[in-house]
Amino acid sequence: MPGEIVPAGTQAGRGQQSAMRASHADRDRVAELLRVAAGDGRLTPDELDERLEVALSARTLGELAGLTADLPAVSVSADGVVAEVKDVLRIDQRWSRVRREGRWVVPRRLELSVEWCDVTLDFTQAVITQDTLRIDLDMEGKTLTLITRPGIVVDSDGLALEFSRVRNRRAPDSGVPTTLRVELVGTKRHGRVVVRQSRGTAGRWLPRRNANG
Repeated sequence: MPGEIVPAGTQAGRGQQSAMRASHADRDRVAELLRVAAGDGRLTPDELDERLEVALSARTLGELAGLTADLPAVSVSADGVVAEVKDVLRIDQRWSRVRREGRWVVPRRLELSVEWCDVTLDFTQAVITQDTLRIDLDMEGKTLTLITRPGIVVDSDGLALEFSRVRNRRAPDSGVPTTLRVELVGTKRHGRVVVRQSRGTAGRWLPRRNANG
């Protein structure tokens, strides 16, 4: 059916289809399924990173099939965006980096419990379906980096800092309405919180000056 990803193990059994060359769209769909599975707790962050690396370099549908054979089907919209938004995404990690980037689906709440891990949440291409994201933080050491785009604001007033600091690089007012408010609450110990705009979009939204003015 259109708008549905079937289990990849089923695809692999359809004659010669597994030997067919994979397209960019095929890789993107599998990558999205892997991200949703990680959000459901079916994959660990390390497993997600490993499978994403393979998915993005896969040459055939058969290679992609092996990455999702142990995962359930997920319904997606016509443009490949996952329709279901998770209420809570929990990430519990020690001693390894955590990174969310690309077209990942922003949950309604994110619970981060990490120790000595660099954490990067890149909202540049993220799929946003609500106006507020609450991040409950329990983080020891290293740096939490939030990469935003115009229309995304970060409020860290509810965050308790212990031997830590926040650096929020606020961009000039671009006139873009707020589409997402990120609320940081909880505790950050021994490290930093850095909020910055994507380097690729920092100047793109600023009003152009009249060259004759």
